[in-house]
Amino acid sequence: MGWPVSRRAFLRCAGRAGSLALGGGILGGVGSLARPASAADLVKAEYWKPAADKVVRCALCPRGCVVACDERGFCGARCNLDGTYYTMVYGKVAAKKLDPIEKDPLYHFHPGTKTLAIATAGCNLDCSFCQSWQMAQSRPEDVPSELLTPAQVVDTAVAAGCQGVCFTYTEPVNFIEYACAVAEEAHGRGLYAVCHTAGYVNPGPLKDLCQAMDAFAVDLKGSSEDFYRQHCGNAKLQPVLDTIQAIHQSGKHLEIVTLVLPGLNDSPDGIVLIANWIASALGPDVPYHLTKFFPEYKLKNLQATANAKLEEVRGAVYQQSPLRYVYIGNVPGHGGQSTYCPTCNARVVWRVGYTVREVALRNGRCACGTRVKGVW
Repeated sequence: MGWPVSRRAFLRCAGRAGSLALGGGILGGVGSLARPASAADLVKAEYWKPAADKVVRCALCPRGCVVACDERGFCGARCNLDGTYYTMVYGKVAAKKLDPIEKDPLYHFHPGTKTLAIATAGCNLDCSFCQSWQMAQSRPEDVPSELLTPAQVVDTAVAAGCQGVCFTYTEPVNFIEYACAVAEEAHGRGLYAVCHTAGYVNPGPLKDLCQAMDAFAVDLKGSSEDFYRQHCGNAKLQPVLDTIQAIHQSGKHLEIVTLVLPGLNDSPDGIVLIANWIASALGPDVPYHLTKFFPEYKLKNLQATANAKLEEVRGAVYQQSPLRYVYIGNVPGHGGQSTYCPTCNARVVWRVGYTVREVALRNGRCACGTRVKGVW
């Protein structure tokens, strides 16, 4: 949960806000701006409403931050200046890398193609196990960035021979206005757009994101509300489940990812619970990735996930759920990275690390005739 604003800041900018019913939001988010910001350097945000005088209510994610003047939301990447809400990260690219689509991870969507992966600073979750915390858990002004227009991003992708752009590393929901603009530019140049997200977003913004993207990898971090509350910055599980179902209903390609954390979410029962929910809510053909954790951020004292544990939980999923495609991630060379036909068990996509060595599918079908669901 965010920290409350100071009494002085509240009285200065909110005026009569105390007499109004502002609801259950977080007043002030992560606190006041580190230094004065100019609206001339920022882009007006979408997905917010005036709350009282110069107080605003963010409508982007389930946190529903109520933000006083000169304050930010929980994510640290949106600020209230004189009663108008701004995104502080539009066009401010903190990471720009050439990545195979398999790194996202998307295994059933144009395998072997290359993306330009970009991110900006900030996140609306605070996961104790964050693997990119240097960017995700920092304020925009504390992270080096490169100012790029959507056209410049796509120019870079085309010049590098990429087939798509990917929004990843931090949380694309935080820079949704920019991600959607880049995706529109990418589509105009014949590239696809994909998004790796934690799915902590309200239905309205999610609808816009679904219209902009061609595929999603969504992190389903744990199987309980307690896990999300304790390990994801007092977040909730249900909005993530709702997001996943909405993406599936939109018809966009979808894959689910769980980072397997030793002693926290690695029980076979918990992983099988997630797998059976996926099968029930989305169908047995949705790919499920079980990825290896490496000690980072607040859990540097935790051991990396043992390969044997990943194999154990993957085996449990295959034995106790109807899912057909379950992968082991972050273990280069492991056989659990390849795709196998659910009927004859032939290897139809051979992966070694992030490299695709062979795609043995014809029109999306195995030699035995079984259709392997995906965008091939």
